[in-house]
Amino acid sequence: MPRHQPASAQGELFESEVRQEQSTAKNSPAEGHVGVTSISAPLSELAAQLEAAFGKRLFLGTSSWTFPGWAGLVWDRPYNESDLSRHGLAAYGRHPLLRTVSLDRTFYKAIDTATFAKLARQTPDDFRFVVKAPSEITDAVLRVADTGAPLQNNPFFLDPRRALASAVQPAVEGLGDKLGALVFQISPLPAAWLRNSQALLDRFSALWHAVVPAMPAAALTAVELRDARMLSPRLTEHLAQHRVSYCVGLHDRMPPAAVQVLAARSAGNGNFICRWNLHHGLRYNQAKAQWAPFDRLQAPDVGTREALARAVVAALADGHRAFVTINNKAEGSAPLSVVELARAILREARMKVA
Repeated sequence: MPRHQPASAQGELFESEVRQEQSTAKNSPAEGHVGVTSISAPLSELAAQLEAAFGKRLFLGTSSWTFPGWAGLVWDRPYNESDLSRHGLAAYGRHPLLRTVSLDRTFYKAIDTATFAKLARQTPDDFRFVVKAPSEITDAVLRVADTGAPLQNNPFFLDPRRALASAVQPAVEGLGDKLGALVFQISPLPAAWLRNSQALLDRFSALWHAVVPAMPAAALTAVELRDARMLSPRLTEHLAQHRVSYCVGLHDRMPPAAVQVLAARSAGNGNFICRWNLHHGLRYNQAKAQWAPFDRLQAPDVGTREALARAVVAALADGHRAFVTINNKAEGSAPLSVVELARAILREARMKVA
């Protein structure tokens, strides 16, 4: 059994849906193998119903996959983080609801083509990656490593050549058709940039002129914000002109899902992308300290799930694609959040038909 018993409602849910087969004899995978948990008939049926309704255009997943606390939810038994980092993605990709993953590590340090290719080889043909562009491109300032305090202006902020070399080309060449989206998460900007919005848009334009043509036709180029002051009709109009998606980034610094969904629609290419990062009102370190090992829902957010379900179904009903990745810090356990969101999407689809 897991180290923490789920809350009563979650226990009833997963007693019928996930047969947990954990072994305590060993903590390392044999010959580099990590096993996926036994998937119950209801979960398999949920995945089948979503595919029947939308084909393979719905991509749900989590932020990273290296969490030992997911034993019984994704893994067949506990493994350490190192083993999961090296071998867990193949097991993750065998879970019927987990069809994408957000590569958050690429925000902190760019990775090369060979590393992307190695990740791609571990996943099914219809799996897709959401990749974050490195902060060396998306942060206007260089920061002190330990504190994040601004140090000096970043000479490579939104630099097209740097973006092609460190973000676009390695991801495109390494992932190929498995590149689902490249997300430029823009860190909070210094006041000087906020005061000169035209200069910012001009720099964005130069970036998109280089990046968008270099991306595969089926992959999304997207912008995610971490500063609500940047979210404006002018920005969404700019993104629409350049065929760049607005990524709904759910974070304490940003407006709630329903508000950002409207911005995503204004950007106008029909596809939907969301990264549900953090429960509103919490900091990352707070959520991590309170909710680890991320084996149960700690703060169910039904309102956000329903807002996302409506946006996802609207995009899919019009023939577009939808990507939603969820962090453990959103509700307490990303795999459980994926299951609940999948259910909400199916309910919303049935309501539309009715």
